[in-house]
Amino acid sequence: MVHRLNRIEGQIRGMVEKDVYCDDIITQLSATQSALNSVAKVLLDGHLKGCVKDRLTEGDDDVLDELLITITKLMRK
Repeated sequence: MVHRLNRIEGQIRGMVEKDVYCDDIITQLSATQSALNSVAKVLLDGHLKGCVKDRLTEGDDDVLDELLITITKLMRK
């Protein structure tokens, strides 16, 4: 996952540093948003199967409220 994030950051930074045409950077930003959404899905999957599951097993139902807030934030994008 860190590799994915580093690659995303590097692509955008490289374009800005090379003074690439603005429209090309905007197009790359759109692709970057897709890549970030993919990373978010992987993180959410791990969070559900790990943290949320464990806290529910321990009887901590507050984790469900936290999860709803997180999902709402993801849906705004």
